[in-house]
Amino acid sequence: MSEREATIRTAVVTYFPMFIAALSLITSIFNGYLNSKFVDLAHHNVERTEYLKTCKEVIDAYFQVKFRADILSETAARGAGAAANAASVAQIEAGNAASKFAALGTYLANLQGEAAREQYTHLTWELEKIVREAAKTPPADLGKLFEQADRMFSAMNNDCVRTAKQ
Repeated sequence: MSEREATIRTAVVTYFPMFIAALSLITSIFNGYLNSKFVDLAHHNVERTEYLKTCKEVIDAYFQVKFRADILSETAARGAGAAANAASVAQIEAGNAASKFAALGTYLANLQGEAAREQYTHLTWELEKIVREAAKTPPADLGKLFEQADRMFSAMNNDCVRTAKQ
């Protein structure tokens, strides 16, 4: 074996394992990066799913407030007597529906920024005001009570739709 072949063989025996080790290190780093991306993706997906589930519940709660306010208004419009007892039950149920909306809205707002938190708070206050005034409002005028709340709710619902499309 010539001196040149010995030098090449020595270089190959020395550098080839280092080359394999460097490739292994690069592969390991890339695998760590991909795992990190996968964990982020899974975390985002769980977060998004929870948010959308809560959106569904808050939408249901909003329409429960509307339904309960309608019952409260109709019960109060019937007059005194047995309707007074039914009105107090309807008042409690409407207040409960508004409280459920407030709890779910607060949870959703906490997943977003300060501006969303303020919007959800104002919508909750508006719904609580509507529940208080529903018994004094004729059923035909109940839609006017909900005008501002419906606009606020529409903005909140747009947030849910935007998140669903991501």
